[in-house]
Amino acid sequence: MARYLRYLVPLLLFVLLVGLLYRGLSLDPKLVPSPLIGKPMPGFTLTRLDDPGKTISDADLKGKVSMLNVWATWCTSCRAEHQTLVEFARTGKLAIFGLNYKDNRADAQRWLMQLGNPYIANAFDPDGRTGIDWGVYGAPETFIMDKHGIIRHKHIGPLTDQVIANEILPLIAKLEASE
Repeated sequence: MARYLRYLVPLLLFVLLVGLLYRGLSLDPKLVPSPLIGKPMPGFTLTRLDDPGKTISDADLKGKVSMLNVWATWCTSCRAEHQTLVEFARTGKLAIFGLNYKDNRADAQRWLMQLGNPYIANAFDPDGRTGIDWGVYGAPETFIMDKHGIIRHKHIGPLTDQVIANEILPLIAKLEASE
C-alpha cells in the first residue's frame, strides 16, 4: 500500500496543479474585482494638473454621479481611449475627473492641449500614492461613484464606445434614478 501512495500522491498533486493553472488562465484579467466597490472613495487632496497652486480632493467628486479616469501620457491604452472620453464628455451625461498617474506635469499638459481635455479637473499624482489608495495597478482604470462618493464600478483597460453604451450609461441611469 505504501508503494502505491508513493506514486499516487505526486500524481494527485500534479493533477491539482494543472487544475489550478487551467482555472487561472481561463480568467479575464479585466474582471478583477475591486475591494472598493460599495465603499466610500479614498480621501485625497492633490494639486491640479493645470495649476499647481490649486488643489482637487475627493470632496470635488461628491454631490453628483462622477467618473475618475486614471491616465498617463506613457500609457498607450490611454491614448487609445482618449478620443472616446473626449466625445463622451461632450454629452454632459457625467462629471469626468482625471487622475494623472505617475507622469510628468508638462507632458500631461501638452497631451491635453493637443488631444483635447475631457476632464472637469485633473488631479496630479506624480508618485502614484493616491493611485495605490484607489487600488490602481496600471492605467487606464476608470471608477464610477454615486452622488455620495461611494464607488459603484471599476473598469480596467481602455474605455470604448461599447463599454460606455453597455456598462457606463446604464449604470449612470440607475444611479441617477436611485438617488
